[in-house]
Amino acid sequence: MDIGINDVHRKEIAGGLSRLLADSYTLYLKTHNYHWNVTGSMFQTLHLMFEQHYNELALAVDAIAERIRALGHPAPGSYAAFAQLTSIQEEMEVPEAKEMIANLVKGHEAVIRTARSLFDSVEEAGDEATADLLTQRLQIHEKTAWMLRALLA
Repeated sequence: MDIGINDVHRKEIAGGLSRLLADSYTLYLKTHNYHWNVTGSMFQTLHLMFEQHYNELALAVDAIAERIRALGHPAPGSYAAFAQLTSIQEEMEVPEAKEMIANLVKGHEAVIRTARSLFDSVEEAGDEATADLLTQRLQIHEKTAWMLRALLA
């Protein structure tokens, strides 16, 4: 493979993107779970908002996985792999609506930190395509976290 990024850099970036994929998929699953199980006075608002969020995340995980493949590495795709790679905690209980919101803020912030941690490697490798993907993901997750925080104010 000769795309102007050496093997070492491609492997390092693919590893970082695998962590981002795991965080994004875990957040997708959490958001979808909350969509199904939210109750209370904010039901309609949150049910619809969570649906928008998980639909956006479904597209994001595909873009991230395809970037890993474009770098010549396999994308993780199992619950076991995601569980090993993610920094987002799962919970087994169904929390109240406000706790769901707070948990999603934490989840988006975790994705933001993971994405941000990749920039040094990406810049060193001159990988503009991955930098663009990361920038887009940061913008979406930062805006979503801000909007969710506003519900908690």
